[in-house]
Amino acid sequence: MTYLRAFNHVGITVTDIEKATAWYKKILGCHVIMPPIDAYEDGSHFSNIIADIFGKGFKRMRMAHLGTAEGIGIELFQFYRPKTTRRKPNFDYARTGVFHICVTDPNIEQLAKSIAKSGGKQRSKVWNLWPDKPYKVCYCEDPWGNIVEISSHNYTQTWANFTDPHKP
Repeated sequence: MTYLRAFNHVGITVTDIEKATAWYKKILGCHVIMPPIDAYEDGSHFSNIIADIFGKGFKRMRMAHLGTAEGIGIELFQFYRPKTTRRKPNFDYARTGVFHICVTDPNIEQLAKSIAKSGGKQRSKVWNLWPDKPYKVCYCEDPWGNIVEISSHNYTQTWANFTDPHKP
């Protein structure tokens, strides 16, 4: 039986987990559920789980867990063995996989400025999706090159009543 599932969390790799944890807390308003901890191949039960997930070559990482207002998790990772490297280009939207996360904030302009001032980047203008509706979006990136979309309204509210302008 298929049923509507809740979204649980997203995992994001960064090159400096301490700074990323502080940034996601201060700039995006996340709360820290579990501060950064070490996880490495040591034969323990947890080590066996992560070694199974990450496969051959995994030796050591740090991870942290953050939460958002509606309880969605953001799991941050920094790998040491193998070492985390920044993806180039970081906006490779035509490849499969997750290419951005999205946060909801009614004051898109202010959050985009805060992201840019804190070492991130505002990638696009703030756009009204349709001239007759109040829904706005803007694409930014965190200081580690991960793409962050800002939406003025929640996802369902924004897209539920969309009508294709190309269809009569």
